Amino acid sequence: MAEESYDEECDYLFKAVLIGDSAVGKSNLLSRFSRDEFRLDSKPTIGVDFAYRNVRVGDKTIKAQIWDTAGQERFRAITSSYYRGALGALLIYDITRRITFKNIEKWLSELRGFSSPETVVVLVGNKSDLGQSREVEEEEGKTLAESEGLYFLETSALENQNVEEAFLSMIGRIHEVLTQKIVLDNRLNGDGNNENNGAVIPASKEIVNIHEVTATRPLSTSLSNCCYK
Repeated sequence: MAEESYDEECDYLFKAVLIGDSAVGKSNLLSRFSRDEFRLDSKPTIGVDFAYRNVRVGDKTIKAQIWDTAGQERFRAITSSYYRGALGALLIYDITRRITFKNIEKWLSELRGFSSPETVVVLVGNKSDLGQSREVEEEEGKTLAESEGLYFLETSALENQNVEEAFLSMIGRIHEVLTQKIVLDNRLNGDGNNENNGAVIPASKEIVNIHEVTATRPLSTSLSNCCYK
């Protein structure tokens, strides 16, 4: 996967959300991924914020629309509404604050209550640069991710460690399940002209609802510019 310019035409718009307690580093993870910036004086998000970035997955250009949600309780009614239609989510805790890890189950339950069962979720232990203040061991994060069927990695927005990997693994997995859905639909419709040349889709693979993906051009017609509503 590679980054592309903002104005480049794209094939799909993927919506994703960042979820977790206040001050776990959601805003800095997003600014690091979208603009390669980090702010030590970053303020808590009021309600929601968002950013875009184009990435290339195979021969497709995807515009990722990432929503940064506030972690404070008073914004929960607002932020939870943004979970609907999200194809992916980064579920973030601060490795130096155990309470943020304990609250992951609450955030995950809320996400699953509003989003599709096929939503790709990556569990992220942020601030790995503060290892001397660690309260949550990496193995604990791995164990929770395995028990909940999530992807997992630790990141540092400050040192730009694993930030790309966190976002791009989510985007890549969304694209993977979308591709599987397209191939399956082609077979059900009797269309043999699919991109996988008849490759078999394992029955255990998750299939995302294609109607939850915004195609910025029809699958077999010319490109049109991406737009947002």
